[in-house]
Amino acid sequence: MNSSNPLHKERLLRERTQLLARIAQERGGLVSRVDMAAEHDVRDFENRAQAISERNDEFAMNEHETAELGALDAALERLEAGLYGSCKDCGVHIPEARLAAYPAAMRCIDCQSSFENPHG
Repeated sequence: MNSSNPLHKERLLRERTQLLARIAQERGGLVSRVDMAAEHDVRDFENRAQAISERNDEFAMNEHETAELGALDAALERLEAGLYGSCKDCGVHIPEARLAAYPAAMRCIDCQSSFENPHG
């Protein structure tokens, strides 16, 4: 069973657009990773530790945003394929409440818990 509600696609597209806008705003425009790193070149700072910390924070934010964008794109692909709302591991229907809380969810709560904590 899948959730082919047109509101899901609308929400996924809206969240994707907002994420891209936030990425552009945080970087002062559509800036590549290389440009972002060069902007905070360690040699340009008097305080090397601060420079390294700022650069690492920016890379961490970039990695999180890249993963979030990938999750939204994957959810849109599942929607187009008619698989949106079905757990990728066990195939059960993902409850609407979970999809409302996290529209890019690809697993039901039980499978997500097992995925995050395989030993527990």
